[in-house]
Amino acid sequence: GVAEGIPSPALERFQSPGKGRGLRALRRFAVGELLFSCPAYTCVLTVNERGNHCECCFARKEGLSRCGRCKQAFYCNVECQKQDWPLHKLECSAMCVFGQNWNPSETVRLTARIIAKQKTHPGRTESEKLLSITEFESHLDKLDNEKRELIQNDISALHHFYSKHIEYPDNAALVVLFGQVNCNGFTIEDEELSHLGSAIFPDVALMNHSCCPNVIVTYKGTVAEVRAVQEIEAGDEIFTSYIDLLYPTEDRNDRLRDSYFFTCDCRECITKKKDKDKLEIRKLNEPPSAEAVRDMIKYARNVIEEFRRAKHYKYILCELLEVCELSLDKMGAVFVESNVYMLHMMYQAMGVCLYMQDWEGALRYGQKIIKPYSKHYPLYSLNVASMWLKLGRLYMGLENRPAGVKALKKAIAIMEIAHGKDHPYVIEIKKELEAH
Repeated sequence: GVAEGIPSPALERFQSPGKGRGLRALRRFAVGELLFSCPAYTCVLTVNERGNHCECCFARKEGLSRCGRCKQAFYCNVECQKQDWPLHKLECSAMCVFGQNWNPSETVRLTARIIAKQKTHPGRTESEKLLSITEFESHLDKLDNEKRELIQNDISALHHFYSKHIEYPDNAALVVLFGQVNCNGFTIEDEELSHLGSAIFPDVALMNHSCCPNVIVTYKGTVAEVRAVQEIEAGDEIFTSYIDLLYPTEDRNDRLRDSYFFTCDCRECITKKKDKDKLEIRKLNEPPSAEAVRDMIKYARNVIEEFRRAKHYKYILCELLEVCELSLDKMGAVFVESNVYMLHMMYQAMGVCLYMQDWEGALRYGQKIIKPYSKHYPLYSLNVASMWLKLGRLYMGLENRPAGVKALKKAIAIMEIAHGKDHPYVIEIKKELEAH
């Protein structure tokens, strides 16, 4: 029999046919049940959130205290500041020295922290119960010249900004490390899916991808939590989604090949069942030709890419809004409003409105987006939950309480499954319901 006092594990690592390592369940998990949680091996708060969140534990609160040296890092208290110092010291004096010229990418910042952590914690950590960081796949053999060049740029930046504090492995080892970070790193988002930072969660990285995932990963501070969003039976493999599931099969697999070097063979990728609705065409007296549709899809994919770049280059906001409106106008001649390429540009436009504090404009876009979102995404989706949440907060702010309550309740219903009933976000939103 089983040795007494040793709980039988609920999860195990195994070889998944055609997928390499994976994670599988050894017992049943109900929808909403926590499978496991994983503290960050290391993490880094994004530059834009400095002052809003503690650098150490990512808590969001007013009145954080700032680092007296660099005045750029903020903490809950002295405990958080002390705990973070071994990592913060990699950047503290450098930020003073470089001033405005201090601009390593988030990937470089995270990688510097991994190198420092490996020095202080050479053994296995609490984050590596099933998969150790040294076992991460780097896909070096699959990198094209462009990707290799990007990695070399990151290595140069690492040397440039971190030379004082880090003992570097050689260049070959650094190429491997950046390759590993690129396909095993996680981004941490808040309840509205705003970017908070980047982190390494080795045990979470063990899970393979599916476009019909049976779990969702959420974050509680710097801890990742994995909950079931479908009933899971003993023997089932655990699948998370690595990508945004809004898009049609071809786009999803382009993204998976480009970022993770594989093609998905899940049920959704084989049946392509949702693609018809996702790419729905206007019913016109003169239906557009197959060629016109093909060209419009090509245009849509290009405009998405162009917009991503334009956002990067700090365009004027009203110009970004104009790009959205013009592209929606053009695509609207062929696509219905619920077509995912239309939704993508509406979502971008909503984001610009929110940034400009044009609440009515943001609300108008959000109202058009939410119903098709609910149709295109899986039943429990953070994209849908965060859209209901944004809508609810907009309605509340514009004094439409009945609509606000309805939307916030929709967000809570999803988040209680994905985040758990006791998550600070869920508790906070319930307070918003009672307020006003």
